[in-house]
Amino acid sequence: MTQTAVKPRPAIRPRIAARAGLLTFIVANVAAVTMLFFAAGPSDNVLISIGRLAGLYGALAMAFQLLLVARLPWLDRRLGMDRLTVWHRWTGFSLLWTLLAHFVFIVFGYAQVEDNGVVEEFVTMVTKLEGILRAVVAFALILLVGAVSARFARRRLAYETWHFIHLYTYAAVVLAFSHQIALGGSFASSPGAQAYWWAMWGVALGSVLAGRVILPLARNLRHQLKVVAVVPESHDTVSVYMTGEHLDRMPAKAGQFFLWRFMTRDRWWQANPFSLSAAPDGRTLRLTAKAAGDGSASLRSLKVGTRVFAEGPYGAFTTMHQRKPDALLVAGGVGITPIRALLEEISGHVVVLYRVRTQHDAVLLPELMGLARARGAVVHVLSGPSDQAGPHGPVLGAHSLRRMVPDVRNRDVFVCGPPGMTSATLRSLRELRVPGSQVHAERFSLAA
Repeated sequence: MTQTAVKPRPAIRPRIAARAGLLTFIVANVAAVTMLFFAAGPSDNVLISIGRLAGLYGALAMAFQLLLVARLPWLDRRLGMDRLTVWHRWTGFSLLWTLLAHFVFIVFGYAQVEDNGVVEEFVTMVTKLEGILRAVVAFALILLVGAVSARFARRRLAYETWHFIHLYTYAAVVLAFSHQIALGGSFASSPGAQAYWWAMWGVALGSVLAGRVILPLARNLRHQLKVVAVVPESHDTVSVYMTGEHLDRMPAKAGQFFLWRFMTRDRWWQANPFSLSAAPDGRTLRLTAKAAGDGSASLRSLKVGTRVFAEGPYGAFTTMHQRKPDALLVAGGVGITPIRALLEEISGHVVVLYRVRTQHDAVLLPELMGLARARGAVVHVLSGPSDQAGPHGPVLGAHSLRRMVPDVRNRDVFVCGPPGMTSATLRSLRELRVPGSQVHAERFSLAA
């Protein structure tokens, strides 16, 4: 039998290093902003002082938001886009509350100073003070973006519509920064304060430009991807093979995904996230997709030679995070695609649990079994309705997992499948007290 050699692991886990780096960055900049605020001197009015400080924290949160959506490779490979999206969501809540506090305290504070009514003071500020109208428009845009990001709204919007509305965030950033330049006392209080804020916004906007524009363009110009084969795997699943130039230099790993744009007249504007279904070999890339929507269903009609624009690779669902010599791979439905790729690359002894509704739904099964035989892995295909329970409880329940994989606590576990299956499996692993550092599950959530 053949087994991949166990690779040496860094002393500090990549995910911990990335989290520590982000938290250090946040704490250091909150401290710097607070120091700059007090160095500039608070206002004699307490409400105005609180409002100004809240505004500075809001500006910092906005800059941090840009870093989180920049899709910087170092962060993405260590945290994964789903975790970055969670950070992005919570930072968005912080941004909304700090800007609301800035707006309310400033208006009430100046109304108190000028002995005006709140509405009268607000109208006066908007019509007579430079930069206030820009700030109001920026705040309205941020409220709009926040509203469409709420779960009830997000579920009802197509990704392209949601993404287009999120582009207004960049307009809000420009308006907010111009407001800060025009009226920010802390910004103009000293050359050091100005240098800090210019550097902060420069790094944030530069990161977005580099990660979202320059890097994807450079990679696609280098690799020149095109479709070389379209292969049906089942009645509703298809594989697309692509080749290009210098693919041995593409930093893609098994388990990662790309945002694929197929440059046809009716598809070029659609970006769909699909995982690699085979480990990159330096010659071809392959995705395998189920016809779950218009984008994936139309893959069957792609023509050989179609140009491809790929953004990525993205994701932390890779062997970089493997800590134990052996592994358990759990797949549900089309979630087998990154699992099948991982089986080529992961080290040690491997057990694969493949959950499907019927044996007919087990796509890529011949390939999976062939890989398993070549490297001495064990594959269990678990078929049946999603609510089916056997004599040992739920198919992926704690008791069943322990029976099929007695040493599960001594393995890294990679889980990919529908949300319900993934959540149930993660609960079972917690019941079995598998350490969280050994459990890897990535939901392919996209930040704007």
